[in-house]
Amino acid sequence: MPPSSSAAAPPRVPAAVRRKGQLLRRRFTPPQPRKYRSMEAIMRTAKHAVVDHDCYGQVMCVKCGFGDNDEELLLCDKCDRGYHMLCVRPIVVRVPMGPWFCPSCSDQRPLKRFSQTKIMDFFRIKKCTEFSVKCISPQDARKRRKRAGSLVVHKKRRRRLLPFTPTEDPARRLEQMGSLASALTALNMEFSNDLTYMADMAPRSANQAKFEDGGMQVLSKEDIETLEHCRAMYKRGECPPLIVVFDSCEGYTVEVDGPIKDMTLIAEYTGDVDYIRNRENDDCDSMMTLLLAMDPSNSLVICPDKRGNIARFINGINNYTPEGRKKLNLKCVRYSVKGECRVFLVATRDIAKGERLYYDYNGYEHEYPTHHFV
Repeated sequence: MPPSSSAAAPPRVPAAVRRKGQLLRRRFTPPQPRKYRSMEAIMRTAKHAVVDHDCYGQVMCVKCGFGDNDEELLLCDKCDRGYHMLCVRPIVVRVPMGPWFCPSCSDQRPLKRFSQTKIMDFFRIKKCTEFSVKCISPQDARKRRKRAGSLVVHKKRRRRLLPFTPTEDPARRLEQMGSLASALTALNMEFSNDLTYMADMAPRSANQAKFEDGGMQVLSKEDIETLEHCRAMYKRGECPPLIVVFDSCEGYTVEVDGPIKDMTLIAEYTGDVDYIRNRENDDCDSMMTLLLAMDPSNSLVICPDKRGNIARFINGINNYTPEGRKKLNLKCVRYSVKGECRVFLVATRDIAKGERLYYDYNGYEHEYPTHHFV
């Protein structure tokens, strides 16, 4: 009987694999991995190409319309337009090492406004009644003022640090802290009133004042009490009478919103602590010297690029001109506090409301280019 048409026919075996009535299986040979030439071998045989730079040779500054001083002419990495370092606003002090974007391409958004609840959360303020103003009785406020007055008397002899005096109006304090929160948020920063030690940076054990070349002055017991008093006020939402504003020429800067006495502790300089050797190619314009060790490889800097406080926005003077030096109203001082290096900004004279805060960026070293500062 002939086979049904629905039965499957046996597979056809090519003659090449038939041998004496037996079927031989083909061996599977895996494909060989492709071999790529090294970049060195490619460059040895590659033809040289000549790039025409005429298009860049004709770049003009968008602001002034001139193409001179090409060593100070920056090209935006997005739109390729040119700007002189002193023409762009805010000015650029040094040539950026990484990508640079002009103001039109930098996606600058309007400053974010914060509600009272968000401000308290942002600064991790301890909650009490009505924005901490009710936390202090009038008797306590008078005691605080008496204490500040007694410090003024001793200050003339010992030059002791004075605690800042917060603004009494709680609504105005909200505006002050809100301006700082907006500025920090615009730079994608977190608020921190402490030095921070990250796993991939310098450990806390590296920050020891005994490593300072030539030694470091020790903060007195009375001044440590003043420091702790200021930190406690911050945690209650009582900040220095300062407000962060944006200037088209200077960028973010700090204005005094109430009178400040000479020798008042303005702020501690905070941020991430790192070895200076790790930041040699960093173009951050706000790094602060923390420790100048006898072994330079152990020297430390404070980097407020991710975490920091209001000290991040206080500008430096142009110490090449008499006009710039006249603006000086703060000093940067490094102290040993319980064996660790700390940096503080202290008033050098009485400061009136409306003045902007400035200090000398080159207080310890003369490497920062301040001759372009306004």
